[in-house]
Amino acid sequence: MFFTLLVVTFIIAVVMSTFVALLFRKPIFKILGRLVTEELAPTWQRYILFAIYVVGISGGVPLWDIEKYVTPDKNGVLLELTSDRWIIEIYKSIIGSLQGIAWMLLIFFLFALIAYVVVRGFEGRRGDGKSELPGGAA
Repeated sequence: MFFTLLVVTFIIAVVMSTFVALLFRKPIFKILGRLVTEELAPTWQRYILFAIYVVGISGGVPLWDIEKYVTPDKNGVLLELTSDRWIIEIYKSIIGSLQGIAWMLLIFFLFALIAYVVVRGFEGRRGDGKSELPGGAA
């Protein structure tokens, strides 16, 4: 039963990660296309999508929680995997996966926002400098 639970939570975490990766693939690419060169954007996008899978799977398969089904308690009794516990473990897998990915994307988008403000600041400063000279000469 433990092995089945491990495989089921892994599959759920992969499915949830794939769903989020497909959902955010284009927005991530657009943001990265604005912040880095067109040559680097696909590479960075691949890295962010890889991070979505790593964070989603690690959050969706909490081995430290599943371990309680193979490790006996203080009285030497193993916790039994009932249908109610299955539902709880599946729910925890879905929520854990999405929660981990949400935090990762929040951090990514915060840093992207900061980078966007910095890039816009440099573009504005460069644009102001050119507009002050007559004839547009630099």
